[in-house]
Amino acid sequence: MAEEEGIVQPVKGKSSPDLGPWVVMAATRTDLTDLCRMLGREPTDGRRLYNSRLLLKAEEPALIGPMVGAPYAVMVLETLIAWGARQFVFVGWCGTISPEISVGDLLLPDAALIDEGTSRHYLSKVGTGSDRSRPSAAMQEAIAGALKQAGGAAKKGMVWSTDAVFRETPSKVLRFGGLGAVAVEMEASALFTVGRFRGVEVGAVLVVSDDLSAATWRHGFRDPEFAQGRQTLCKGVAALCRTM
Repeated sequence: MAEEEGIVQPVKGKSSPDLGPWVVMAATRTDLTDLCRMLGREPTDGRRLYNSRLLLKAEEPALIGPMVGAPYAVMVLETLIAWGARQFVFVGWCGTISPEISVGDLLLPDAALIDEGTSRHYLSKVGTGSDRSRPSAAMQEAIAGALKQAGGAAKKGMVWSTDAVFRETPSKVLRFGGLGAVAVEMEASALFTVGRFRGVEVGAVLVVSDDLSAATWRHGFRDPEFAQGRQTLCKGVAALCRTM
């Protein structure tokens, strides 16, 4: 039986841009601004797409952001797919739930545990009952290579994707850590699921911004390690953009 499509679908209208195959999706305005600076673009240029800014430059990947949460990130992803994009790099922040991952570390998710609601609307095609989704291996390899050239080595591990920042309870940290997750964030599992559903490649790289591993919250937003990790992440992704 063919997959039933939604009644509302993203469309490519007369005013929609012609996208190249590659798009970088930045979760935060901070990273979007730094990527623009490194790539010689103005973050106020481009056009609106929902609550994000889409920045285009000939023969270079499009940049878009900010975006927070699985439902919104997927709405943006679906629209970009409808406009012709086929390869995506998601750049975000995460909280460590493992003593082996520290604030400022770069993390390449090799899988994401689904604890958000968006993925479940796509699972009939990519695996009913699945509790995790995976990125494109080719995209993760490309990101890892670019980060290495920028002087940063990323760790690999599974993340836990949640919709509820303020419901990251001690018992959930233990539960998802016991399943193998090393960090928590909000978008990766849904983006990976939809990438597989739509037949496009989605990769992700995250910087650790805070620590929940001891069942207490320690933010690292002002830590020099976080600032350094974020800069290395942006330098690596900018370098990747120049080679795409």
